[in-house]
Amino acid sequence: MMRVLLDTNIFIIREAGRPLPENLVELLRVLDRLGFKILIHPKSLEDLTRDEESSRRETHLSKVRLYSTLEVPPDPGKDSEFLRLVGAKPNPNDMVDNWILYAVSRNAVHYLITEDRDILRKAEKIGLRQRVLSIDDALKLLPDNELGEGRSLYPPAIAKVPVYALNLKDPFFNPLRKDYAPFDDWFNRIAREGRDCYVYFEEGGTIGALLILKPENEAVKDSEPPLPPRRRMKICTLQVSHQGSKIGELFVKLAVHEAIAADCEEVYLTHFLKSSSDELVELITEYGFTKSAVLRSTNEPVFLKELHSSVPPGSTSPLEIASRYYPTFYDGEGVKKFLIPILPEFHQKLFVDYEGRQTTLPEYAGKFIIEGNTIKKAYLCNSRNKSISRGDVLLFYRSKDVKAITSIGTVEEVHRNIRSLDRAVSLVERRTVYTNEEIKQMLRKPTMIILFKWHFHLSNPIGQRELSSLDISPPQTITRVSHRNYTRMKIMGVVNERFTVH
Repeated sequence: MMRVLLDTNIFIIREAGRPLPENLVELLRVLDRLGFKILIHPKSLEDLTRDEESSRRETHLSKVRLYSTLEVPPDPGKDSEFLRLVGAKPNPNDMVDNWILYAVSRNAVHYLITEDRDILRKAEKIGLRQRVLSIDDALKLLPDNELGEGRSLYPPAIAKVPVYALNLKDPFFNPLRKDYAPFDDWFNRIAREGRDCYVYFEEGGTIGALLILKPENEAVKDSEPPLPPRRRMKICTLQVSHQGSKIGELFVKLAVHEAIAADCEEVYLTHFLKSSSDELVELITEYGFTKSAVLRSTNEPVFLKELHSSVPPGSTSPLEIASRYYPTFYDGEGVKKFLIPILPEFHQKLFVDYEGRQTTLPEYAGKFIIEGNTIKKAYLCNSRNKSISRGDVLLFYRSKDVKAITSIGTVEEVHRNIRSLDRAVSLVERRTVYTNEEIKQMLRKPTMIILFKWHFHLSNPIGQRELSSLDISPPQTITRVSHRNYTRMKIMGVVNERFTVH
């Protein structure tokens, strides 16, 4: 659910003794229709209580109290870097402005809507202007849902359809019936509930892959040890018969994305092991699922994944954090940060879920860009950089057209001075956007291969103007970024702190 912080000056406008402004009426209507959660900052409430005219004060407060208050707002007084950027002042109004802006910079909310020109100027100064909006700014964005959840993570070859649209007689379901005898009864029940699913259809119309999810807010029934009530996303079904397209990895990405959108803390599934080398278990273990319990009645293992790190910084390695708590990653001073330039044509293939990307005709015809399905990807270049290493943070800069930092990843492995095509191909497997011929051309010079895990696309891509404010030029090759500049980039790019450890 998207969260929007409204400045109380909007509500004061509503009580100004004149007809309700049409743009405000439209804004509140659209926010309600789209299901946005509207919040008021506690400091704004305090500000209203200072009005000495009691009748006006109570009228304003009565309107504001219709909305929820931001829970445990972050304190800007403890962030010297933020205060330096925004310019701290003793004036009470300025301090309230700082508290409100800091809630945005720390990602306590997605957007702030205000008519206060001072707040808008400060937002411009600290790189938050695209998330701090006037009423008219917001209305320009909302019709296109640019304030919404963004581009879907699944390609055109995957369909999201109601469960009832599937043919229960498809042979695809036979292994599921074998594992779970009441499968047909369960399937018919969730079909009647209107449950959706993600499905890949083969050319003949039969099912090649299926993902069914269910958000829960209860204990895992019948588990030993007990798994208490918690907001979880259950993977009810994850089965792939179509091989060679990394659909399993795509489904893990989808399940995690849906869990985050539903504000879940964990993702889990139950699964009988097929053998000591069970393919599903090998896949989910790569992304932090661990055997955490068994169901008492059937002895079926329960595999659980946490979305937020529960370990203190420094107690485990950056790579373990990136795997165990994916998409959470470590970005403290213990790892280096690098800008990675990438051409648009390669960015298009590697990050198929990037906002604004043009879908290709083969994709509409049901084909996959396989490396786009993966979480684990590969980047090849002829850079002589010797300092990049495992666990480092990668900031991908799309050159030529977008000219902005768009995406974040974590280095898993670095291989330098590669000259053999066989060696290069064996390393990158299906992670790379490069054809064998392109790799061969690159290998005319010693080549570096970076294997990395993709985590997020930035909510607000960091363009040349923002980079210039940090005295950073558009990168032509791999370029190191100071930790201080990286922390400022996080504010500019709207990196959700819930998914970082430092």
